[in-house]
Amino acid sequence: MDELLENLSQKVGAAQSLEGLVRPLLEMLGILTGLESTYLTSVDFSREVQTVLYARNEGRPQILEGLQVQWFDTLCKRSLESGRRVVSNVREIWGDSRAAADLEIGTYASAPVCAENGAVIGTLCGISRESLEISSRARGAMNVFAKLISEHIEREQLIEQLKLANAHLARRALIDDLTELPNRRALHEELGRLLSNAAAAGSYVAVCVIDLNGLGELNDQRSYGTGDQFLQACAQRLAAATADNGLLAYIGGGRFAFIAPGPDDFAQATLMAEEVASSLATVTAGEYALSNVRLHYQGAAAGCVAVRFLTVAQALDQADQEVCRVKRLRDAARASKSAWAFN
Repeated sequence: MDELLENLSQKVGAAQSLEGLVRPLLEMLGILTGLESTYLTSVDFSREVQTVLYARNEGRPQILEGLQVQWFDTLCKRSLESGRRVVSNVREIWGDSRAAADLEIGTYASAPVCAENGAVIGTLCGISRESLEISSRARGAMNVFAKLISEHIEREQLIEQLKLANAHLARRALIDDLTELPNRRALHEELGRLLSNAAAAGSYVAVCVIDLNGLGELNDQRSYGTGDQFLQACAQRLAAATADNGLLAYIGGGRFAFIAPGPDDFAQATLMAEEVASSLATVTAGEYALSNVRLHYQGAAAGCVAVRFLTVAQALDQADQEVCRVKRLRDAARASKSAWAFN
């Protein structure tokens, strides 16, 4: 027995998961107590349901993993409420229990599994048909095992919380705080991926820059708060217009970028780029009802190019040159130099 317990102890020490810890503990508990079935449960007090997570069965009472029972009629509930951790004459003490009668339980033993704050989250249990005396050594082991399980669950929960926190931070590192859109870093990563795929497939990538010309003027005439509201409103319009495909990002300085995979024909890809630029410029134009002002915006300047076999920097540079060309042409054609009309 000592050799078996030593082997089981090594398994417990090497456990990397809750299941890896619990199964050898259940086997150890069976050896120490002589109980035919040993098992671990979780308790959902909000639903009043107890669930068997892991079980070891050596006799006729078969405790099935995944079994769910109503909490109100369980021996675990009676044990917690009465303070009886071990009952060797279940038929006499809890003779009215249907669960005990159905399983012909003669001996029952359990220890609560608790969260860090002391709240019960489950139970470590054992049952047998025969009336057994459970030694103090075995009772102590059951309490220790329950504590080990509690600590492992807490550690797993902490690790999961850290993973979620890290994932959140990683996502936030790719998001612009003001517009809630992907930022320049996210744009560079996705554009690199699209360009790589396009080079392999022989297709093109549409790369657009949308410049909210006149934003500085708005900030000067009103306030940076008004400018920020306008940026957020534009971001919402552009996001709605580009929701079906591609990536829309805010790259700072009143400029957005949009990238999307394109066809493998240059003429078609160029036509797509022109249509995207026209659509994105149009969607930014019109009335904006901000918190402190209602204004009319003549629309952003949008430059879009179809590219492949370029680096990320080269692709964005070409889009920048195109939006500058569009701005020059539009400024030359416009009678009014202001992009705004205020109501």
